[in-house]
Amino acid sequence: MAGRISTRRWNDVAIAGEGTRILVCRFRPRGVRREDEPWDEWWKDLGPSVALHAEAYGKHGPPIDFADYRRRYLAEMADGLSQYHLRALRARIAAGEDIALLCSSACTDETRCHRTVLSELALGLS
Repeated sequence: MAGRISTRRWNDVAIAGEGTRILVCRFRPRGVRREDEPWDEWWKDLGPSVALHAEAYGKHGPPIDFADYRRRYLAEMADGLSQYHLRALRARIAAGEDIALLCSSACTDETRCHRTVLSELALGLS
């Protein structure tokens, strides 16, 4: 039986049965001591690149729209290292492991977040 995948924010309280909590942000959250990390693993290579992150948050001009962000994130996920992590994620889910993909505490709309796009990729929906 295949495992389940869910999407949450790193600071959301863990839910019983949620499974392994994997932080998929490029940047480690500030102010969280290592011994207080509420995630089990950190796969920063499944987060958007530094450049895409900056453009999404308007660091160098107006923020890009989500359609452009999604297209560019999917292109980034096609590289070798990202594909390696995606295969590992898919294998764990296929083996029955439940996984929660965690993103930034500031990312309140999961429909406009890479964690949702990533979950679709992991499930073969994108």
